[in-house]
Amino acid sequence: MVRAVGSTAVMKVIVMGLSGVIGIVNSRVIIEHFGTQAYAQYGLLAALPALLPFADLGIAAVVINAVAGSSSPASDRTVRRTIVTAFRILLLSAAVIIAVGVVISLLGWWPAILGGGLMPDGGSLAAFLCLFTFAIVLPLTVGSRILVGLGRTSTQVASQAVVAPAMFLGLTTLVAVSAPAGSFLAVLSYIANALASLICLIMAARIIKPQVGRAIREVPFPRRYPGVPAIGVAWPMLVQMVALPIAMQTDRLLLSHLTHGDELAQYNLASQLFGLVLQTIAAAGVALWPIYAKARSEARIESPMKPTLWFLAGGLGIGLVLAALSPLLTHFIAGGRFTLDPWLVGGFVVFVALQAAKYPAGMYMTDKRGLTFQVWPILVSVPLNLGLSWWLVGVIGAGGPIVGSAISVLLCQVIPNLWYVTRDLGRRRAEKPDGAEVG
Repeated sequence: MVRAVGSTAVMKVIVMGLSGVIGIVNSRVIIEHFGTQAYAQYGLLAALPALLPFADLGIAAVVINAVAGSSSPASDRTVRRTIVTAFRILLLSAAVIIAVGVVISLLGWWPAILGGGLMPDGGSLAAFLCLFTFAIVLPLTVGSRILVGLGRTSTQVASQAVVAPAMFLGLTTLVAVSAPAGSFLAVLSYIANALASLICLIMAARIIKPQVGRAIREVPFPRRYPGVPAIGVAWPMLVQMVALPIAMQTDRLLLSHLTHGDELAQYNLASQLFGLVLQTIAAAGVALWPIYAKARSEARIESPMKPTLWFLAGGLGIGLVLAALSPLLTHFIAGGRFTLDPWLVGGFVVFVALQAAKYPAGMYMTDKRGLTFQVWPILVSVPLNLGLSWWLVGVIGAGGPIVGSAISVLLCQVIPNLWYVTRDLGRRRAEKPDGAEVG
């Protein structure tokens, strides 16, 4: 566990260090050459995938559990049928997303949905192009799920190193040719992420060859090559993926609708800075998933309690360090155009710590029983977080949404998940008198 989490965290730190430096430069290029409004819209549109993690319809959990629980993923027929099912579901999801994007564009609803942060000149077209690119890349994400299931989360993380350089190359090209592309900068980020997804799929295909290639050939023939039942694990995962973005990723939309100053730009920058920490924590946390899945398949007990303490301490410590550095980074990136509100910075520190604390228990709860339990607390978090964030925007400004998110994570995820894990560990130990346990 330490090796898997540690190697993933180290790789993520390396990738995020590279991406963070280049990302800061990218932000400065956008603000200097295209303006604060273009930067605000870029952050708004680039965050759309955070509102659509449910696009895979929960199939990620099915793929990861199938691969992680197999003793021979390269020859396991169930693994191949699971991959076939994943491709079919993601192709269907992509078609629906594109159709929805076309309808929204034809009806002119993008400004109503995304708020005042959308630029009047080309903003709606840019939003559709971002959604379209996201949809056509969706089937490629099967590769990253396979890598996680194989316990190669660090490999999946390493592929992300191409995103920021690709984005920088696109931006500098636009600046060099003086292209009036301020409204379409976010599309570059989607293209860069598509490159990373393609790399993951190619690597996964090579590792478990010939499973992925055969699965792709079997996709068009559902009667001859049936898939696997996925609904048992997929539905609770899907519900969470629908609810969590509404609860946690609507901060920019609230600020876009409820504020008229530089609050959205402030939030974009703070989210970019602390997002580096959140992504590192998420990558390290996901590395625990195949460990707990493998333990379940072997009837071993793997407790997440000690990892929870380490994750909490690490998240809080890194968050505080970044908070101390944020004035210098803000001055360099924004060039004095705006500063970060203390409530915003403090809210992100607490949010990072709580997000870290929830990962070990959450990865432990990736079986059908655990995923189902998480549904109701997360559903409760939707009205709680939206109500708190809406109210707090008027009270403390840009920091309101992230403070509301931190409170809802504590009440609806950290506390309920730890309660469940405590009871589940007790139940499993009682059923297994020898108390076989690892870690």
